[in-house]
Amino acid sequence: MNSLDIYSIDSLPDMSNNLMDWLVLMPEIFMLLATSTILMIGLFAGRKDELLTYILSLATLLVMIFLLVAANKYNDSILFDGMYVIDGLANFIKILVCITVIAVFVYARPYLLNRNFAKPEFYILGLFATLGMLIMASAQNFITIYLGLELLSLCLYALVAYVRDSNNASEAAIKYFVLGAIASGMLLYGMSIVYGITGTLNLSEISLYLANQNDVNIGLIFALTFIVIGVAFKFGAVPFHMWVPDVYQGAPTAVTLFIATAPKFAAFVMAIRLLSDGLQPLHIDWQQMLIILAVLSLIFGNVIAIAQTHIKRMLAYSTISHIGFVLLGLLSGESFGYASALFYTAVYVLMAAGTFAILLLLKNDSSNLYEDVDKLSDFKGLSQSHPWLAFLMLLLMFSMAGVPLTVGFYAKLYVLQSLVYNDFIWLAVLAVVMSIVGAFYYLRVIKYMYFDEIEDTLTSQNAPIATAVLSINGLLIVGLFIFPNYLLNYCVSVFG
Repeated sequence: MNSLDIYSIDSLPDMSNNLMDWLVLMPEIFMLLATSTILMIGLFAGRKDELLTYILSLATLLVMIFLLVAANKYNDSILFDGMYVIDGLANFIKILVCITVIAVFVYARPYLLNRNFAKPEFYILGLFATLGMLIMASAQNFITIYLGLELLSLCLYALVAYVRDSNNASEAAIKYFVLGAIASGMLLYGMSIVYGITGTLNLSEISLYLANQNDVNIGLIFALTFIVIGVAFKFGAVPFHMWVPDVYQGAPTAVTLFIATAPKFAAFVMAIRLLSDGLQPLHIDWQQMLIILAVLSLIFGNVIAIAQTHIKRMLAYSTISHIGFVLLGLLSGESFGYASALFYTAVYVLMAAGTFAILLLLKNDSSNLYEDVDKLSDFKGLSQSHPWLAFLMLLLMFSMAGVPLTVGFYAKLYVLQSLVYNDFIWLAVLAVVMSIVGAFYYLRVIKYMYFDEIEDTLTSQNAPIATAVLSINGLLIVGLFIFPNYLLNYCVSVFG
């Protein structure tokens, strides 16, 4: 019997469409193959060949950026029955992630070499974590979101425990793993409830189902609560912030740099996909939840940061306060609010990368390999011993405080504008007050550097490439203040 007697031509698989799906997915396929190849090379070359792994990792990320730029012509493509989407937001986030990870690797290597921590595992875990973030950026289905999230999380747990002989790192990794497992379980439970009610895992279909419902199912509110908890944990928002200060201080500074930067893009895009793409009809409900998270993060983050004497722990609480601003942009539920939150996230990552890079390039005279430059008092008189690094730190602290002539001013301004446009005047006022409170501990660092006498002279590592990248990073803080519209307009366009 001829097969055409059973299947019509229309029912046959469309091989051309399937092939196109795989071609559009080429950046992620390349990333997986390249990372697996680097893993095998590292396995057979041995740990001594760390330089080769480093070079191949940077080359992989550079090629990824080229492939992602080339993939822009496939925008608004939906692949694999709606599980994966290629749009302006996904491509922009992926490019930002790859650029950030390149900077992290460049900053981290001198630190790792100086402390005999340089091993191929750092770069390999970083690449696999990057792949998880790329998957999250294009996820349009609960399964793909969770797959990318777990790939990212498992790599981060391992990176925190990267220095196995450090008790602080091991303790931080255990705390991070336990709390992360609980948060992932809550997120998965929320997803399962939504699936049980809607009968689908596709975010577009979930949004369509919810839009056609007149009454909100109480089960959906429970599901939404669990999902928001999962998102809040990945952001590090209060009251799901318990892991942030311990991990930031306990992990090696190179790992803290990684955690403080690129994963923030992944958390942002996960929030957009889940809340905006999938659960937009429940906007009023998750808006109220985000208001509570944002207010708590702003207040607790800024107030507790004042009492810190360790700069990594201070920056951890500073991160929590910045996440409050990101949530303020997200809660509006409209395109300019999302664009302002994305702009803020990008600016924060730029500031965090530069700040932790300075910590990596400085070292004290301690013979303890696990002791990093961490105490605020270590920065006393830094302007006398390292004027350029002190100047860059000054720019970064001013930007984090939102002082004009730095891009941090515009980051806060755009979020405040989105609040005013949506009649959240009281939230805008609270954000301004908390920014003034937060300025205290940022200015305290500047006071130590420029107005106090040197107590313990810090030395800087001989890392010309890292210093050059750091200089570009610091100067971008001023450059984006002068020309903020380039970045802002692109952020607006991805939500247009």
